[in-house]
Amino acid sequence: MRIEQLEYVAAVTQHGSLRRASERLHISQPALSEAVSKLERELGVTLLDRRRSGARISRRGQVLLQKMVEVLEAVDRLKVAAEDQHTASLTVRVGTVNAATSTLLVPAARTFQDTVPGTTVEILNIQQAEIHQALIEGSLDLGLVNVLAGDEPILHLVGTDLLHGRPVVVLPTDHPLSAQDEVTVEQLREDRFVAMRAGYLMHRFAHRLFGTSMPRVIHATDGAEMGKLMVSEGLGVSVLPDYSVIGDPLERGGMITTRPIAGDRTRVTLVLLQRQTDHVPAAVRELHASLVAKARSAVA
Repeated sequence: MRIEQLEYVAAVTQHGSLRRASERLHISQPALSEAVSKLERELGVTLLDRRRSGARISRRGQVLLQKMVEVLEAVDRLKVAAEDQHTASLTVRVGTVNAATSTLLVPAARTFQDTVPGTTVEILNIQQAEIHQALIEGSLDLGLVNVLAGDEPILHLVGTDLLHGRPVVVLPTDHPLSAQDEVTVEQLREDRFVAMRAGYLMHRFAHRLFGTSMPRVIHATDGAEMGKLMVSEGLGVSVLPDYSVIGDPLERGGMITTRPIAGDRTRVTLVLLQRQTDHVPAAVRELHASLVAKARSAVA
């Protein structure tokens, strides 16, 4: 008797036919039928009534079905327990577009470190499309991305909204435009500009904001962290989500500041992504919880 044979019977019972069960389990119908037949011969019980209209659990199979479910649930509990025991040696891999890294991700990782000592957090600064693909493939556990209102969700990924904000102008504190309550698009066009490279949401937003007339002098970089540093060194001004700047060490230290973009009402959200799966390792659940808790405390 094998665990998958019990899973096959449960799937046929749930979906009402061998065909639908085989499609859901991604195995051929003949292979599924043969596996169930072998189990029936081993138990000496006909578990399924096979008809042209489909297959359903037999009367004698119903008596045993609850026992099968209990075995499957026990196996799941065993897997979870084994995963939890290996938490200390687990590496949790997080992909980020470098948004709110210093204000959210690093503090959450510090809390996680205290909660799950010995677990490694590996942070990769990569572009949004790479994060999506790595999560789907399983090479990343969690991903932090920026999303504009109206962006379509990614198939097979589950998102948790962490922070809501708006794009703002990022300036050196002593910049002449910092004396204004807001900055116009025309004023931005006349200044040196630090842009995000293609593949980052703020690159897409900048092209939406400026249209075909981009600022005259443009520097480009990967991610908000280097962008803020370049602004603090006087290389230009930039546009970033406000939650990536407010509370940042450079902002707290008086090196950079922010101003609203005149007439712009765009909303941007920091979203925590993970792959759709029935089982999430305990360490990944803990870091997910730390990120959510830190985000909630930031807006409280």
